[in-house]
Amino acid sequence: MPDRTYRCLECLDHTLTRPFDVSHLSITCPVCGEFQRFVNEDVYDRFQAYEEEPPDDLDWDQLGEMEKLMVSEQVVRQGRSIEDFDIEVDESAADGDTDSPAESAE
Repeated sequence: MPDRTYRCLECLDHTLTRPFDVSHLSITCPVCGEFQRFVNEDVYDRFQAYEEEPPDDLDWDQLGEMEKLMVSEQVVRQGRSIEDFDIEVDESAADGDTDSPAESAE
């Protein structure tokens, strides 16, 4: 197995290489000094590609950064397709109604 590169999500400058393939590492970055997640470089590259050109089948801008990274990780490392993801919109939150949670009929 080839070595894998991981990038600090805090400073984005520091990378490190390890002889194993995982989604991320959590260590203190020697550049920024933060105990931070170092994300698999392949996952980060996919994340950046989606940031530049969001996928048609997913409301990418609705997701938070960690959700975007999780989607990218699933596509890159788990072989999932972007069409496999279904993002549910909480219409009450979108309308500003925060008094009651959205209900679904079953």
